Amino acid sequence: MKINKKTMERWSSEKSKELYSIRNWSGGYFGISDDGEVTVSPAGKGKGPSVSLMEIISGMTDRGLDMPVLLRIENILQSRIRQLHESFAKAIKEAGYNSVYRGVYPIKVNQQEQVLAEVARFGEKYHHGLEAGSKAELIAAISFVRDPDAFIICNGYKDEEFVDLSLYALKMGLQCILVVETPEELPLILRRAEALKIRPRLGVRIKLASNAGGRWTDSGGELSVFGLNTAQVIDVVDTLRDKEMLDCLQLLHYHLGSQLPNIRDIRSAVTEASQIYVGLVQEGAAMGILDMGGGLAVDYDGSHTNYGSSRNYTLNEYSADIVEQVMATLDKAKVDHPVLVTESGRATVAYYSVLLFNILDVSRFESHPPPDKLPKNAHRFLQNMFEIPGDINSRNVQEYYHDALYYRDEIRQLFKHGAISLRERALAEQMFWHIMKIVLRSIEKMKYVPDEFEGLANRLADIYYGNFSVFQSLPDSWAIGQLFPIMPVHRLNEAPTCEGIIADITCDSDGKIDRFISLHEDSRTLPLHPLLPEEEYYLGVFLVGAYQETLGDLHNLLGDTNVVSVKIHEDGHIEYAREIEGDSVADVLSYVEYDTKAILSRLRKTAEAAVRDKKMNVRERRTVMKAFEDGLRGYTYFER
Repeated sequence: MKINKKTMERWSSEKSKELYSIRNWSGGYFGISDDGEVTVSPAGKGKGPSVSLMEIISGMTDRGLDMPVLLRIENILQSRIRQLHESFAKAIKEAGYNSVYRGVYPIKVNQQEQVLAEVARFGEKYHHGLEAGSKAELIAAISFVRDPDAFIICNGYKDEEFVDLSLYALKMGLQCILVVETPEELPLILRRAEALKIRPRLGVRIKLASNAGGRWTDSGGELSVFGLNTAQVIDVVDTLRDKEMLDCLQLLHYHLGSQLPNIRDIRSAVTEASQIYVGLVQEGAAMGILDMGGGLAVDYDGSHTNYGSSRNYTLNEYSADIVEQVMATLDKAKVDHPVLVTESGRATVAYYSVLLFNILDVSRFESHPPPDKLPKNAHRFLQNMFEIPGDINSRNVQEYYHDALYYRDEIRQLFKHGAISLRERALAEQMFWHIMKIVLRSIEKMKYVPDEFEGLANRLADIYYGNFSVFQSLPDSWAIGQLFPIMPVHRLNEAPTCEGIIADITCDSDGKIDRFISLHEDSRTLPLHPLLPEEEYYLGVFLVGAYQETLGDLHNLLGDTNVVSVKIHEDGHIEYAREIEGDSVADVLSYVEYDTKAILSRLRKTAEAAVRDKKMNVRERRTVMKAFEDGLRGYTYFER
């Protein structure tokens, strides 16, 4: 949406809803109030209370917490688990499916203790389990799961200790299932089971021939790193039969990939896996569980398409298609319906977290109009450039664009050789960017925009400096170009009259966000408001609950942000359930093996030497050392 004066006069929150596509990507959890503030409805649109993010921010700042803050909204996590189970329950009932659904949360998606605690606590009523891919994750899972009907699925590479821990969990009464992912694992599992005298519960991970689109397609299919091909699965069956342990093989698992955008790929994989499941039952394996892994996508850009940042299906369609495809295949073979398991991680936790940060400053692209007249004896290239702006229109814009580029480059060369003055070069640059602004306005009216104008809007955009680190808080944005919904969380009943990109506070050219979701295709700028004197301007990055917290790095030694967890009660009361202080400077230095006591010792020696050399007095030394000590205790981000 282009912002013009007429639009500004009738701007409203409704216009902001359209501009930032909040209805499309929010899943009903976020909206905009008539006051122009982003609201959160933890139970979903039209259900339960709705509160303003600015009210939550006010409560955080009153409690002394600085930006940036990772805001976790506990009720949303509960809502996501509820929706997942209710959707499958509905599909099972409508289809007449003769078994049940059991959700499993893959810990790797967000390993934070609070996430696991909430999943285990609220998920218990649905027998929602956990998936572990390492010993650390397995120990965490075992410590949280109390429900004897919830699964603990053990994936990933397994050594002897991993296997022993899994078997002990089984002995403790938990439904801990070891999934065989490489041919070498089965002999190890059987040897440890015999040594510990514990009969294991086993699954096999199959490499399907089916493939899927999206960024993570290589994690599934027949070329994936983990999993067995059909010949290797038969070897597992034969080995277990020889040892009279076919009753231990109870689960078939596959993983098609993360963030699967196309429902057709999901249906194809379910059909193939169901046929393999039938084959295992016919081989005499006990079976009973079909684990379809992860892949349930999040519609980050709100386009409802099969693009990588979206999905072309709903949760209800996903559930119904899985149930129907499994049922059709197994009924044909007269095989009992298995317990259905999905390892939905991204779709469970993405909505649960919002990164909030304040804007510290703006670098405005200022294109001053050219002077009324040029100095006497101005170079002819300056005179030619001076005459361009008045003649530009959509028909000749490309020609004059080329002319402006030519004159600018020639003037730069003349300056290098001392043929024109610094003042003349500055005047040329001023006129050039003034022309570029006119060119940009002209191409906005064109039905077809030539490729050479691509990126022009980005070059003319304002730079908004945000108090956060892309590398720490949004690593997928930097590493793989993942799009997250980003927007102001207030002033949304005002027209956003600026076009900007967002830079973080690292000293790295990659520390920026210059691709944003929009109504039709990715945008290179984000509509934003001008900063107001003495007022903070807050932005939110939404749907960041999956992977971002655990993938972040310490670029520029900017550590974890402050974390606030809130629970919104039925009466709209905001309970600040948990506050976790972000990393201090001392914390991040210790992460990269600095001894902060040794640092202070060296600083004291330097300060004492300055006293000895009469560069400062003893009182100044004390003030300087206190500043360094306070700095080590301080937040790694900008503090007001």
